[in-house]
Order: sequence, then structure tokens, then C-alpha cells
Amino acid sequence: MTASLTPAGSASLISVRRGGARQLKNTAATVAVYLSFGIALVPLVWLLWSVVSKGLHAVTRNGWFTHSQRNLTYRDPGGGAYHAIVGTVEQVALCTVIAVPIGLLVAVYLVEYGVGWLARATTFMVDILTGIPSIVAALFIYAVFINTLGGQRAGWLVSLALVMLMIPVIVRTTEEMLKLVPNELREASYALGVPKWKTIVRIVIPTALTGILTGIILGIARVAGETAPLLILVGYSPSINTNPFTGFQGSLPSMINDETLNLNNGGTYGLVNGKVQLIHNYAVDRVWGAALTLILIVMALNLLARLIARFSKVNQ
Repeated sequence: MTASLTPAGSASLISVRRGGARQLKNTAATVAVYLSFGIALVPLVWLLWSVVSKGLHAVTRNGWFTHSQRNLTYRDPGGGAYHAIVGTVEQVALCTVIAVPIGLLVAVYLVEYGVGWLARATTFMVDILTGIPSIVAALFIYAVFINTLGGQRAGWLVSLALVMLMIPVIVRTTEEMLKLVPNELREASYALGVPKWKTIVRIVIPTALTGILTGIILGIARVAGETAPLLILVGYSPSINTNPFTGFQGSLPSMINDETLNLNNGGTYGLVNGKVQLIHNYAVDRVWGAALTLILIVMALNLLARLIARFSKVNQ
């Protein structure tokens, strides 16, 4: 006696088979995602562990944040990164002062006023700046202010190059945050007779302010570790220079680059205080210490941006 499947039973069996196939594909995709995440995490953890383990001693020793490297060679212990931190902060701060107003005004124009060919041209130029390499920005500033105008290499020229890298970040983040502001707020303001410019200043921007601040901080973190403008537009100085408009000036990326020139000088014998001794290469500690300091600054800026983002008033 043979049993035959009814149409309902046959459909149920097909549904079970399809469900099993989908479950298998879902499991395979989940495993692939987690595996890819684990593979991508390995070099990141390895990098962080190497920098922290090799640079923590330099960062935590006395004088790292209060002294410079003036008159110190790779043979001499001590010194710090104060001169490099001052240079990085001043160059990035000057860049921020220039880039933030320009980026905000461009974003407001594109969202609130931008129509026609000028808006399209502005969007196109912002897209171009988004993908421009930092060395191209540095070469442009060098060609204009040094070759053409006859200026001297200085820290403020680095800031100008960083402005070209920071503006598109601010424009894009501000543009997106302004688009998230509900149109009902604008229309309610217009219904009360408030001019458009005052609506933007008093309602739109304050509503999106926390998101805009997040974009600004991310832009600062984006340019803080750039190296190419430093190598081209300003020479490295191991002394403290608080004036970015004259003379060479140190910074954390250029300090790392300068110290790497001495990495192969250790492990040899030489005269130390009149005696032949094994020379310890302190440049190795300084390289890792400067790298860790730069990572800590960028990480602090990103954490601050995330903290601000949690209190954003703009919700989609």
C-alpha cells in the first residue's frame, strides 16, 4: 500500500526545504560577517598593542608633556614632546578657525539657498576636495605662497593646507544635519513672519548644533595626524616655537619623522662621559611615545564627538 502526498502536504514539504536553505544561507552569511570582522580587528589590535606597549614608558615618564627635545640627541635620555604638542595644537587650531566658518556657510547655502548652476558647481568642488590627497594640497600652498609670493616656510602654511582637507568634512556633515531638521519648524517660523535668514540663525542651526559640533570635531581629528603638509611647508624644530607665523615649528607627526632618522644608530659602542660604553638609542622610545600621544589626541576627539552626538537634538 503506497502513500501519496496531497497538494497541501507537497507545498508544506517545499516550504520546509526552502526555509532550511534560507536558514543555511543566513548562518553562512553571519559566519562570514563575524569572520571578516575578526580578520579586520587583528591588525588594529596588534597596532594598538604595539604602540601602547612600546610608547607608554615614554609618555608616562616625568617631563614628556613639559619639556622639548632641544639640544638632545638620540644618545641623550629625557626630553619630551611639549614642543610638538604645541605645534600640532596651534596649526590645527588655526586651521579650525579658518575652515569652520567657511564650511558652515557653504553648507547653509547648499541646503537653504542652493539652486541652479552655482549650487551644482559648489557641490562638485566640495566633492573634488573630499578626494584630494594631502600632498596635493601642500604642493598647491607651496606653489602659491612660497614659489609665487616669495614667502617662507612656516606653520601657518600648514594650516592653510589642512583647511583644504577639513572644509569638505565640515560641509558634508553640516549639510546632512541641516537636512534632518524638520521642515515644519521652518514653515512655522515663516508663518509667524520671521525672515528666512533669522529662521536659519535662530531655529535651524541651534536645532542641528550638536550634530554640527560632532562634524567639526571629526574634521579636527581628520587633519590632526596629516604628515605631508608638515614635510613640505615647515621644517622641524626640536625647540618650542609658539609663533606659527615665523620659523620652523615642531609637531607630533614631524617629530616621529625626525626621530626615525636615528632608529639605526643604537646598539653600537661609543664614548659616553669619556668611557667606551654601549650606546642606547633613545630615539626609539621617542618615536613610539609621539605616536601614542597622537593616537590619544585623535581618540579623545573621536570620543568627544560621539559624546556630543548622543545629545543631538536632530532625530530622523
